[in-house]
Amino acid sequence: MKIKFYAPAWGNMLPFDTFCKNVKEVGYDGVEMALPLEVKKKQEILDIFKQYDLEFIGQYYQSFERDLDEHAENYEKYLRHLSSANPVFINCQSGKDYFSFEQNKRLFEVAARISKETGVKIIHETHRGKSLFAAHITQHYLTQISDLRITLDISHWCNVHESLLADQPEAVELALSHTDHIHTRIGHIEGPQVNDPRAPEWKETFETHLLWWDKIVEIHRKNGTQLTMNTEFGPATYMPVLPYTQQPVASQWEINVFMLNLLKKRYE
Repeated sequence: MKIKFYAPAWGNMLPFDTFCKNVKEVGYDGVEMALPLEVKKKQEILDIFKQYDLEFIGQYYQSFERDLDEHAENYEKYLRHLSSANPVFINCQSGKDYFSFEQNKRLFEVAARISKETGVKIIHETHRGKSLFAAHITQHYLTQISDLRITLDISHWCNVHESLLADQPEAVELALSHTDHIHTRIGHIEGPQVNDPRAPEWKETFETHLLWWDKIVEIHRKNGTQLTMNTEFGPATYMPVLPYTQQPVASQWEINVFMLNLLKKRYE
C-alpha cells in the first residue's frame, strides 16, 4: 500500500501554475481544493493539473446556510460541480454543529446518492462548526451510519475538547477505523494548529498525533486499501501571527513540506 500525499491550495498566494510546479517538484501526488463555479476558471485549473500530472481531491466547505432546504440545495449543487471534474474523491465539511442528527443525516444521504449516481467517492471531514465537530458526536454518527467514511482532522477535536482525547479512547478508535483520508495538521488543547510542529515544546502533542496516524496506516496496510494524506497546515491567521503586524510566526509552505517529508519517511 502506497500512501498518496496532497498539498492544500488553501493559503496559496502564487500564480496557480507556479504553485502547481512547486507542488510537483517537492514530491506531492496532487492538490486538494475547491473549484470555482465559473466554467472557464474551473477548466484552467484542471488543465494545469494535467500539465503537471497532479491528481485532484475535491474540497467542499461552503456549509453556510441556516435553512436546511436551502443548505441541502447548495450542498448538492457544489457536490455535482466537483463530481463533474472527476476527482480522486470529494472531501466534505458536511452539515452544521447546530443541526440535529436527522438534519445532518439528510445531508449524508444526499452525498451518498450523488456518489452512487456519479461513481465519485464522497467522504466527510471532522471539522469544528460542522456535523462531525466533536469525538463523541462523531461516535454517534458512525454507530448509526455504519458505512460513513471520513477525513480525520483530529486537530479540531483536540481544540474542541481541550485535550489530547485520552478520556475518549472508544470514540477515537472508532473514528480511526472509518478514516480514508487524513489532514495531517497538529492541533493542541487550545487551538487547531500549533505554531510550528518542529518546535520542541510540541513533542508530546506531535507524537500523539503520529500514533493516531500510525494506527490508520496499519489498518489500510492490513486491508490493502488506499490511504491519502493532506499536509494541511493553514495560512495566517489560522497560522498564529504576531500582534500589530499580523505577520505569521512561521512559513506555511515550509511546514507543509516538512510534514510531507517526515510522513513519507515514516510510512514508506
